[in-house]
Amino acid sequence: MSCRRLARLYEAVLLAALVLAVGPKAGSYAQPTEQAPDTIAQRLLACAACHGPQGQGTDNDYFPRLAGKPAGYLMNQLVAFRDGRRRYPPMNYLLEYIPDAYLRQMAQYFSALRPPPVAPPVTDVSTALLARGHAIVADGDPAHGVPACSRCHGPALTGMEPAIPGLVGLHAHYISAQLGAWRYGTRTAATPDCMQIVAASLTEQDVTAVAAFLASLPIPADPSPVPHGTLNMPLACGSEPP
Repeated sequence: MSCRRLARLYEAVLLAALVLAVGPKAGSYAQPTEQAPDTIAQRLLACAACHGPQGQGTDNDYFPRLAGKPAGYLMNQLVAFRDGRRRYPPMNYLLEYIPDAYLRQMAQYFSALRPPPVAPPVTDVSTALLARGHAIVADGDPAHGVPACSRCHGPALTGMEPAIPGLVGLHAHYISAQLGAWRYGTRTAATPDCMQIVAASLTEQDVTAVAAFLASLPIPADPSPVPHGTLNMPLACGSEPP
């Protein structure tokens, strides 16, 4: 037997002896591992770092509030991230292989949450800009074909079942970024893509005004969306069933 093969045999015997010597003792000292309950709430704690412990949002401008939004809207967004129609690499990566059934559970969980309202951040924009934002949100801009935000998102801007989202509780930079994404086609929805049509009709200053005004609004004590059919929507939206 060569020296090399003898050395390998010796190493194997030594390793086997070490396992036999340590194994039983290691097993005798092992403690049972405490396991977290296997619930959807426990699984979705992974979302808390960005969206808050109950999906209520955080002080990060670009991570939106999820709690209380219609389940159909949340489901549409999860599918859009998974399928690449909405682009944000961490979300695209996390959702890439998750099936619809599990995405629906996620959407229903966050939709049912009602955490305490979060105080809106102090705005530092001019009163004239806030007034312009208020005008578009409440009355639209008929001269440029822009309907009032409240006609689709409700008088309290809490959305409508099953897929029109609430607009309160969001940061101005987030709202502005999403309107920009629709304007430039990096965020899309099922056709007809009504938000792309609306966003493309807004000027840059109007986007800033709408975002600032919406971000200044407090979240209502009850942020529930209004029932389906409550609002007579001015535009056809592919993400909203008839």
